[in-house]
Amino acid sequence: MSGSRLSRALESGAPILPAEGRILLSGPSPADDLAGLPRDRCHLVQTLRPEHDALAAAGWQVGLAPEGIYAAALVFLPRARAAARARIAAAAACLSDGGVLAVDGPRTLGIDALLREVRARVPVDEPVARAHGKLFWCRPPAGAFADWAETPRRLPGGFVTLPGMFSADGPDPGSVLLAAALPERLPPRLADLGAGWGWLAAAALARTGVEEVHLVEADARALDCARAAIADPRARFHWADARSFRPDRPLDAVLMNPPFHDGRAADPGIGAAMIRAAAGMLAPNGVLWLVANRHLPYEAALAECFREVAPLESAGGYKLVRAARPAAAARPLPAGRRGPRGRR
Repeated sequence: MSGSRLSRALESGAPILPAEGRILLSGPSPADDLAGLPRDRCHLVQTLRPEHDALAAAGWQVGLAPEGIYAAALVFLPRARAAARARIAAAAACLSDGGVLAVDGPRTLGIDALLREVRARVPVDEPVARAHGKLFWCRPPAGAFADWAETPRRLPGGFVTLPGMFSADGPDPGSVLLAAALPERLPPRLADLGAGWGWLAAAALARTGVEEVHLVEADARALDCARAAIADPRARFHWADARSFRPDRPLDAVLMNPPFHDGRAADPGIGAAMIRAAAGMLAPNGVLWLVANRHLPYEAALAECFREVAPLESAGGYKLVRAARPAAAARPLPAGRRGPRGRR
């Protein structure tokens, strides 16, 4: 746990926390033990909606980007190396002169390699090693990590991605497979759950019959990239957790290439939860088109939530499924209708 490393560092008198001034926490999750940090001086940056909301509910000040100058910064390591570098560069760029930059993460996310990279640029104090990870800190001079700054990647078709996003180099093969399987004419109202930077939603908008596509994405950075690429007035953008998102009225279809990582940890249960959510937002004759890695166990959730489940094709380690007619128990009750206990 990062908290155990942070607690040990603070107990040992490590110069991580200044006596005064604002403190940036970049990328913390609700699972991180933040005990010992002065809550009134901390500004947390978290772009993932579930984590953002949980931290805010716990009483932390949470935003989507650094704001102003900080006396110190603590960076929590993300999964992608490019995203980690960009996070360090952004934190270092908003430090006051002599401000402390601390970086925390487990070995499984590459903290040892990152420590070597940082040491090659600036002096680093002796790190705290505990719980299969490390916490280290330094006082970077201005511009020490300027070349690590986040740089948008421009892709064909006007799409934009940022470091650390899913499939940042181009459309994911699973999404390409799903788009190719879609009929030329789609129903009017659709959602793309976990829309990322918008490639699959744009493919749906290119079909006939579409009147609106709801892009539902938990990462604000990815959703901003989708907004930048898709100017179609039929697109609706929602910064939301797909597992709890509800449209204003039932949808005709849902497209889904669900993630199976929750922040830093693998969790195939996310896809099953998204399948249940999709069933709950579809009209009685609604359709779900799903693509997923072949090994992911989604069959039980599909059978539970839909009356018709038809595998389409498998290719390149992916499976395609068309599911239709959500089970009545999976659908939300219409407005003004009561459940069994409320019937008269």
